[in-house]
Amino acid sequence: MNGAAAMRCNAEAEATRALGLEERRRHARQLFFGMFLMLAVLLPPMVARAQATPPTEYQVKAAFLFNFAKFTEWPADSFANSESPFLVCVLGKDPFGRMLDDTLQGKTILEHPIVVDRLRDAAGARNCQLVFVGRSEAVRLTAVLEALRGSSALVVGETDGFARFGGAIELILEEDRVGFIINPDAAGRAGLRLSSKLLALAKIVHDDPGNKKS
Repeated sequence: MNGAAAMRCNAEAEATRALGLEERRRHARQLFFGMFLMLAVLLPPMVARAQATPPTEYQVKAAFLFNFAKFTEWPADSFANSESPFLVCVLGKDPFGRMLDDTLQGKTILEHPIVVDRLRDAAGARNCQLVFVGRSEAVRLTAVLEALRGSSALVVGETDGFARFGGAIELILEEDRVGFIINPDAAGRAGLRLSSKLLALAKIVHDDPGNKKS
């Protein structure tokens, strides 16, 4: 290859790398913009007005829980009747305090009014539509997920590896920003359909083969 040809090859390679970098940057901007819009809509007005103070981690996570519910379809038999509440349950030590109640107050999912409950027993969470598993349950996570197996609950947690070990959605922190990982296998077992819009914003993992039940 002569010098001119080598220079052309190098230039083409540099252009390809630049295009790849720009594409990754564009994708990252789209994800951030999507997250920003979700939070702008979902955070309580009292938080949105306090522009000088950014929302806390759990204010953001409370908004995400509502968003997860809005972009999920439950089986028809998930509710006893048309007037049944949509139960959002916190299992274990509650990291939200009043913020979760304030975020969800007056909101509905599928025309069912949202009710927040706090539970200590995983078996009692089987009737909930969305279950947030607190960090306090990390030491017995396998037992918790097994207790919820077969229910139609959307199970969300924040412990490391939560989605890989069988939870549907795992909330994560990356560079001080809240993101999330989705395990479609877990959602499918619960009979849930997650919106493609939600899936597009998530990292996707699948069941760890070592944790599959026979």
